[in-house]
Amino acid sequence: MLAAVAGLVAVAAQAADFKPAVVYDLGGKFDKSFNEAAYTGAEKFKADTGVEYRDFEIQNDAQREQALRRFAQQGYSPILAIGFSQAAAVEKIAEEFPDTQFGIVDMVVEKPNVRSILFKEHEGSYLVGVMAAMASETGKVGFVGGMDIPLIRKFACGYVGGVKSVNPDAEVFENMTGDTGAAWNDPGKGAELARSQMDRGADVIYHAAGGTGIGVLNAVADAGKLGIGVDSNQNGLQPGHILTSMLKRVDQAVYAAFKDAQEGNYTTGFDVLGLKEGGVGYAMDENNASLVTPEMQAAVDAAAQKIISGEVEVHDYMSDSACPY
Repeated sequence: MLAAVAGLVAVAAQAADFKPAVVYDLGGKFDKSFNEAAYTGAEKFKADTGVEYRDFEIQNDAQREQALRRFAQQGYSPILAIGFSQAAAVEKIAEEFPDTQFGIVDMVVEKPNVRSILFKEHEGSYLVGVMAAMASETGKVGFVGGMDIPLIRKFACGYVGGVKSVNPDAEVFENMTGDTGAAWNDPGKGAELARSQMDRGADVIYHAAGGTGIGVLNAVADAGKLGIGVDSNQNGLQPGHILTSMLKRVDQAVYAAFKDAQEGNYTTGFDVLGLKEGGVGYAMDENNASLVTPEMQAAVDAAAQKIISGEVEVHDYMSDSACPY
């Protein structure tokens, strides 16, 4: 009995010593998209294990480094940085604290104590492009991105590829919101860009714009058109007006990082998660079931299988910045 009690005490002590943390990117953890996916994963880990975690929502670029250093000084590990913009800060702080485990989503930081987590967003975007082309009645669809960076161009190019695979003559309008971090949190601008595309005939619009995308989805719903969400399942934000959402499983990546660290299995280097690995996909639920026909779902699932098997290779804008579609 004494041995059993000692074992329980040891487990409790280990749980108390394990202190994971998350630093969100601009837009905040309740952006209903990218950051919120990370939050969802952290919350699931807490619910499943009973282990608390700390998090921080940066308000400006200077706070990236400050937040990472403060968590490291307080003994938190692993510390996960959400977003490519955190790369310089992670590289610096990981070097200062070589015994602390770090992780970053959407960028590679080549340090021995950093796990870099990348996704094949182009593959998931291709799938929702297939669905958009099949749902469009005008042959014109749109894309609204957040910050104009290669990563978001990667979403756009994959989407165009999917659209063109169904309708080679389709017209795809593309707009980026801006070239600073503010582009992730400007729903008014998102709505304005969506209305401009709809004025030109777009009847399905996909966004990859963080909080800005909420404005896109609101605008298409107001106009009686269709939107496509991103990262998290956004189907429920405007039920009946969101065709689907391209899922980027940041939630699973955060959960896995915390779990691996807790169990002493934390690995560094980088992982690239696509359709084959379950890292991207599309959302189906009661909010969009009436919008997606069996033919649409069959076509998307067939496209997914072709991508997984290698029969279809979706162009990766990050490796070659010329979109061929």
